[in-house]
Amino acid sequence: MRERDGHRAVLPKRIILVRHGESQGNNDPAAYDTTPDPKIQLTTQGIAQARHAGARMRHLIAGGGSTNWRVYFYVSPYARTRSTLREIGRSFSRKRVIGVREECRIREQDFGNFQVQEHMNVIKETRQRFGRFFYRFPEGESAADVFDRVSSFLESLWRDVDMNRLNHDPSDDLNLIIVSHGLASRVFMMKWFKWTVEQFELLRNFENGEFRVLQLGSGGEYSLAVHHADEELLEWGLSPDMIADQKWRACANKGEWNDRCSWYLDSFFDPLPDSDDDNVDKLDETNSDCA
Repeated sequence: MRERDGHRAVLPKRIILVRHGESQGNNDPAAYDTTPDPKIQLTTQGIAQARHAGARMRHLIAGGGSTNWRVYFYVSPYARTRSTLREIGRSFSRKRVIGVREECRIREQDFGNFQVQEHMNVIKETRQRFGRFFYRFPEGESAADVFDRVSSFLESLWRDVDMNRLNHDPSDDLNLIIVSHGLASRVFMMKWFKWTVEQFELLRNFENGEFRVLQLGSGGEYSLAVHHADEELLEWGLSPDMIADQKWRACANKGEWNDRCSWYLDSFFDPLPDSDDDNVDKLDETNSDCA
């Protein structure tokens, strides 16, 4: 938290990632044959899911112990996410909503233009063999491409917070709600928590209307483990090491290094020596063997 132009930049208490409700494309993939992906609408069930998600988020935020809280929304420009936002908004009064911004960088992964299902079935089978993260759809994007634009969005989000572009009163708890898509939300968490590609591949997609809560821990780090139980994290595909890291983050001081986090070092190197002297001795032995 720091002073800038006479105001304090206060970290959001929560960042909530929510997937849109059930769409016509989720219900019947043939809808993509004739309807552009950005224009796919919610089903009746999807509208109900979105409205229920809004009620659950309102209950979560209002039940957090503070009466002074506000929300700010970021939304993908697709029809199904905008409709989801509209239904979520029914759970919040006007005084609770600071504002909303349409954000193209959190849109759905681009699968190409019209998606003929017979062709897409073959393509998705190929993606499964190639790897979900790096496979690029013909005339579309890979998950790696989505990672790049979501990373750019994250930089903008922090500038919004730091420069108080959200016009947030520091005395209020701020909750950012990001209404997006399954892949974009998983990539958001991958970037945020510095997960590897291998860890990303483990993650289960969000269900329609489902959300994840990144909540500020006692020391200033964000964690899924503040709000979500271990059983939920396991169900979503987090490994035991990833869950342990989330639990560490829930209490860690901001900027600390998690020495027990296996993928920070151990997954990239063979065991490193404890001292420079040990390393020199091993190198000398190796050089002697090669002489």
